[in-house]
Amino acid sequence: MPVQTVDTFTALISCFGSELAHLLEETTPRNPSPTDFIYLVERTRDVLGSSSLGDLNDASEDLDAAVTYLTDALESDPADKKVLLAKARTHLRDAIETAS
Repeated sequence: MPVQTVDTFTALISCFGSELAHLLEETTPRNPSPTDFIYLVERTRDVLGSSSLGDLNDASEDLDAAVTYLTDALESDPADKKVLLAKARTHLRDAIETAS
């Protein structure tokens, strides 16, 4: 099952990596690992959280929740990974919609 988790992380990275990098005004990471992707989400969370705009702070809170789910997915048993990554995906999508 670890391969499925990596594939799922790959799908999340391809869906959200460029949008997160765009929010940071960075180039899209090339072939990031799941851990690299989590760091990207954390950096984006921190930048948005330092803003005085309410929408960006709300997006930061969603990214914080996504970080928790992504980290838990790396460390959880295979039965829980799919659910945790689905929850992370929801928070990532909501954060990007709110910040855009």
